[in-house]
Amino acid sequence: MNVSQATTAEDNSLRREVGHLAVWSVTSAKPGNGVEMLRDGSGDTFWQSDGLQPHLINIQFQRKMPLLEVHLHVDYKLDESYTPSRVSVRAGHTYQDLKEVRVVELEEPSGWVVIPLAPESAPPHTPLRAFQLQLAVLANHQNGRDTHIRQVRVYAARADSHRLLPCGISTQQMAAYSAVR
Repeated sequence: MNVSQATTAEDNSLRREVGHLAVWSVTSAKPGNGVEMLRDGSGDTFWQSDGLQPHLINIQFQRKMPLLEVHLHVDYKLDESYTPSRVSVRAGHTYQDLKEVRVVELEEPSGWVVIPLAPESAPPHTPLRAFQLQLAVLANHQNGRDTHIRQVRVYAARADSHRLLPCGISTQQMAAYSAVR
């Protein structure tokens, strides 16, 4: 599995951050380090789990979203054994039908880790359509028990992105005639 640690400004023309549209929950949290820390925009704060693994972050949208990537901000230098080393990304319509989309191995990560959500056999910017995302921390570095995640961002395809249209179709007007009802 290929994860990257950097993104380009060009990528932002194809995607938008949609985390603010979701309801966020976690399986556990230490007092003062709750779910709100994942979205506060600061790399100095973090969510800290409090309990047995796997540690879960649930992200639920009101409508089906064309999801492209999940970005995790983690820092092995600051968090050591609290840093995730194995993360599973699951998606579905509800909690009951979640399917594993990706399992990512992280080796002493520092900064933003980009996890693409497109199926392995699909082109890179193919969106995954889901109401529900779940991030599961399966293991930490140095066999740590609790985990620190500093920030999470969820990116969806822009509605006006020409990449969402079938091959050879370049405008929304042409896309209207691309399928038979």
